[in-house]
Amino acid sequence: MQAELILDARNATGESPVWSAQEQALYWVDIPAGRLNRLRLADAHQESWQAPQMLACIARYGDGSWLAGMEDGLYRVMPQPDGRLTVERLAGVEHPRPQMRFNDGRCDRQGRFWAGTMFMDMAQASAVGSLYRYTHGQTSPLNASFTEMIVPNGLGFSPDGRVMYLSDSHPSVQRIWAFDYDIDTGTPHDRRLFVDMNQYPGRPDGAAVDADGCYWICGNDEGLIHRFTPAGRLDRSLPVPVKKPAMCAFGGREMDTLFVTSIRPGGDLGDQPLAGGVFALRPGVKGLEETPFG
Repeated sequence: MQAELILDARNATGESPVWSAQEQALYWVDIPAGRLNRLRLADAHQESWQAPQMLACIARYGDGSWLAGMEDGLYRVMPQPDGRLTVERLAGVEHPRPQMRFNDGRCDRQGRFWAGTMFMDMAQASAVGSLYRYTHGQTSPLNASFTEMIVPNGLGFSPDGRVMYLSDSHPSVQRIWAFDYDIDTGTPHDRRLFVDMNQYPGRPDGAAVDADGCYWICGNDEGLIHRFTPAGRLDRSLPVPVKKPAMCAFGGREMDTLFVTSIRPGGDLGDQPLAGGVFALRPGVKGLEETPFG
């Protein structure tokens, strides 16, 4: 199956793709650039907006604004005609050390926002990352649900919302866990190993869940997108023409397109000149729309 380049974005770290059915457009971020991007598929019109900090993960509100995980907390951001994002701080986070930021994040099926934090220098393998939950109307500081993670990633929820997935993508871990998830309280419990990615090519980066309940995970460093069944069995692996696919999301008019953002590393790109681009695959299955925040 051939991956189609839909935008040669050259993002340093393209992440958190979210499909807007209302606009028939794909949104995503470039983390170190602090930019929110949008590509309208009908006419290939692309535009972007600048945030005041690194911008790591997003979830949409119903009014065109976005909930965003940045460096020191969660913000409500609104794109402006002049290319800026207006920001309203919603909740801060007390990082255990400097040089940390949010990383992967998304809403559960009920509209609660989950996001993880990490130390920016991955080479240090510093297990100071945590996973946080933020709910509509929350005024208390963020409290960590899980701690001692290096790079929390791969968040996803089953179609009925009763299973939560979470990975740690650091090379020293490379595991994906599944949790039973209480949809009334938003509480994950009974953690179990879902997939040990040390047995498969690529580190487990960003993820999506399709309408059949299968879990799609980007195999970072190996240029693959893996599909695992709810039982944790590898169903298929689809190639993309870059080594570092970062996150995937379903979208398109029929929700049958899998969009993939990617990372453009520094130095010699060798045989991957399209690194940092945004790609589209037609995997033959459909996805589910992301639940708006709140």
